[in-house]
Amino acid sequence: MTPKELKYSKEHEWVRISGDEAVVGITDYAQEELGDITFVELPQSGAKVQQMEVFATIESVKAASDIFGPLSGEVTEVNGELSDKPELINESPYEKGWICKLRISDKRELDKLLSAEEYDEFVKGLED
Repeated sequence: MTPKELKYSKEHEWVRISGDEAVVGITDYAQEELGDITFVELPQSGAKVQQMEVFATIESVKAASDIFGPLSGEVTEVNGELSDKPELINESPYEKGWICKLRISDKRELDKLLSAEEYDEFVKGLED
């Protein structure tokens, strides 16, 4: 089930907005497509992220996949737990498996993201 309160990118990242901060992760669909996640290359705290540019990498038993910035901003925190337990993304993609937190630099970029309903329709189109 796609959480309704989040925003989504067509590259399968999700964003939870709280004021000027965004928590970022990958969707349930993305983690299912990747299979068992074995390693996450996290961004550095303080790194600048640009919308739709690669800022992290996830490796699974199937492939390595780039993670794109759903929004531009500065990384304020990374989920260090993923270094020892990358499988948290498989087990809990919307809660414990978050990747990083960003201080949003341009809130207008939110308009380019999808609602849960739009994302579900997008994914449905991929499966047809």
